[in-house]
Amino acid sequence: MVSRWDNSPPFNGFTHTVLPLFKRGLLITTDEAVKLDGSDLPKLVWVVDNRDETNPVPIATFPTLSYPSPILDATGLQKDRIGAHNLHENTPGSWFSDQLILGAFFGGGLRAYDISNPFQPTEVGHFVPAPSANSPTGCISLNDVFVDDRGVVFVTDRHAAGLYALEMSF
Repeated sequence: MVSRWDNSPPFNGFTHTVLPLFKRGLLITTDEAVKLDGSDLPKLVWVVDNRDETNPVPIATFPTLSYPSPILDATGLQKDRIGAHNLHENTPGSWFSDQLILGAFFGGGLRAYDISNPFQPTEVGHFVPAPSANSPTGCISLNDVFVDDRGVVFVTDRHAAGLYALEMSF
């Protein structure tokens, strides 16, 4: 093992995705929302200084989302997760950016962040579709995001809404 960075405790953890930005010496990591009732929120997206890989240091988090009102069941419990999950991972042959980060946030939709200043990430765009009539919970649940080499954004809704293809306009 070269090093370890652990944010849980004091935060709720459940780290899901790590996106290395090697030329900038940064890691972007997501903590996955896993509780339907939101009791594990906030789930954060972290900017970690990794210039010295033996000593990763968190330097910022993405802005906390203002989520749409959750859909509640008859007992008052939230019916699906809202919070961080997956990032576009700059895979070979896909769109690449070390300044703009796109992520899927379940009921929080698709979000885009500018990290040109890694100490102060800013949200620069979002897409939050209406729930599909086929959704078993009545909620959206955007799960995975991929951006192809043309800059077309593909994001999946794991609740029967299928696949969205989007053009970036920022």
